[in-house]
Amino acid sequence: MSYSVGQVAGFAGVTVRTLHHYDDIGLLVPSERSHAGHRRYGDADLDRLQQILFYRELGFPLDEVAALLDDPAADPRAHLRRQHELLTARIEKLEKMAAAVEHAMEAHSMGINLTPEEKFEVFGDFDPDEHQEEVRERWGDTDAYRQSQQKTASYTKEDWQRIQNETDELTRRFVALMEAGESAGSEAAMDAAEDHRLGIARNHYDCGYEMHTCLGEMYVSDERFTQNLDAARPGFAVYLRDAILANAARHTS
Repeated sequence: MSYSVGQVAGFAGVTVRTLHHYDDIGLLVPSERSHAGHRRYGDADLDRLQQILFYRELGFPLDEVAALLDDPAADPRAHLRRQHELLTARIEKLEKMAAAVEHAMEAHSMGINLTPEEKFEVFGDFDPDEHQEEVRERWGDTDAYRQSQQKTASYTKEDWQRIQNETDELTRRFVALMEAGESAGSEAAMDAAEDHRLGIARNHYDCGYEMHTCLGEMYVSDERFTQNLDAARPGFAVYLRDAILANAARHTS
């Protein structure tokens, strides 16, 4: 049985763009093509994608993942054993992932074919490679990018979920201020902007007031950021930018 690129993206919780990228760089080349030239993935392709995502979850860069998987001296069971050792070393944070690897090892040794859903359910909605190439091109030479890469390399799915929860809570706080008629220059809005800056510093990279104001301007100048922020409430991107600017002025004047 074979699957379309859209089906595989749905199984694995990654984007079609990510699968296209993996194909382009030779990391995951689908074993079949339809008569119309569309990608078709077989069970062996799904097994390889599972291995790729296990390694990506562990923080391995794509070029190293390719080298590991294409090593002629290694076999799928050796990869599973190695991954299991790495995961169990971080057992407190990665209990679910370790269990998934054990499940895959058991299935492989018994000749059981896992369903696509079973192979990828552990990864949830997190896609580590979405927009990664653009981020590297725009900020790859900056200290902030390098610091963020180093800090987030060990983050688990739970860490990313915690950060998302913090972001959602801060968004609700800003929206409540907007709906209450608080100006972006109010003490409450500036305090929220300060917490926004501290969250970036805590979870990603050092974020001084100059850096923070640059981010605020980008939230308005880049329509993708604006659209994403304004989904919470129309005008939120501008309100957040203005609160960031007011907070920076408060601390630097």
